[in-house]
Amino acid sequence: TVIFLSLLFCNVTMSFFSFGQSAEIDVVLNDAETRKKAEHKSEDGKKDKYFLFYDGETVSGKVNVTLKNPGKRLEHQGIKIEFVGQIELYYDRGNHHEFVSLVKDLARPGEITQSQTFDFEFTHVEKPYESYTGQNVKLRYFLRATVIRRLNDISKELDIVVHTLSTYPELNSSIKMEVGIEDCLHIEFEYNKSKYHLKDVIVGKIYFLLVRIKIKHMEIDIIKRETTGTGPSVYHENDTIAKYEIMDGAPVRGESIPIRLFLAGYDLTPTMRDINKKFSVRYYLNLVLIDEEERRYFKQQEITLWRKGDVVRKSMSHQAAVASQRFEGSAASESALEQAAKEESG
Repeated sequence: TVIFLSLLFCNVTMSFFSFGQSAEIDVVLNDAETRKKAEHKSEDGKKDKYFLFYDGETVSGKVNVTLKNPGKRLEHQGIKIEFVGQIELYYDRGNHHEFVSLVKDLARPGEITQSQTFDFEFTHVEKPYESYTGQNVKLRYFLRATVIRRLNDISKELDIVVHTLSTYPELNSSIKMEVGIEDCLHIEFEYNKSKYHLKDVIVGKIYFLLVRIKIKHMEIDIIKRETTGTGPSVYHENDTIAKYEIMDGAPVRGESIPIRLFLAGYDLTPTMRDINKKFSVRYYLNLVLIDEEERRYFKQQEITLWRKGDVVRKSMSHQAAVASQRFEGSAASESALEQAAKEESG
């Protein structure tokens, strides 16, 4: 009898607590039908499409609170919506580092007797960093609507993706380097520039000045290096994004081999340096030579990747130009603002 009564009490308690989910909450963007979407990788490696935003853009929409049982009142301690930008380090799962946190109160404490819709607007929201999901870190932006209750809140999140746009770098010098092994191998390689946009082409040449070892294979790798943490707890993750075969067979002195590597087909992000003092993402070109005895010789060179603002709506051009200021500094952003002004007037 005691067991039966305790079970009965548990069931009553559970049904009482589950009353907290007597309503559904939904977040809908005002421009959901027209806003562009972008693919973004989740932690499990799958790619999904999310609404795409840029720095400085307004985020507005509606929060729909729908009662599951019409006629039953829903008591609450307030209804709010938040816009959050946060960084999560996978080795420190409990801590979310918020770099953007905006809150709008939609309703004061009270009760809802029928389904309701609440409008919200976050004007010209600063979104300083690009959305990123990596090996050890995730940077995400999301809207979170919450009906605050005494026992259990009802909430709903809507993730968005942010891209950071940049203008052409003012200085973009070529890369020239000589590498070799004394009296065995001497090569010179040249890349046309050091900063590339994500759909760019790496053009270069390799000159063989001295060849006394039997090389059978040569390739260029694009390596992404993700660095998380600080001080003694720094983690480095190297990921080979691309392997591009330059040569198969033995070169001779005086030979010149062209390089043409198209970046558009690879899963790349812009270079990220010391994002909120939490992580960095850098890219390197790794020239690899393999001789007949399977010995490997390589030379690594850092390159900078940036996102080109190719198709941007007129209303966005000024905001995109403002975003570029964070990448290249004032000189580049001034030219971007001039270009934006021309687009606006045109």
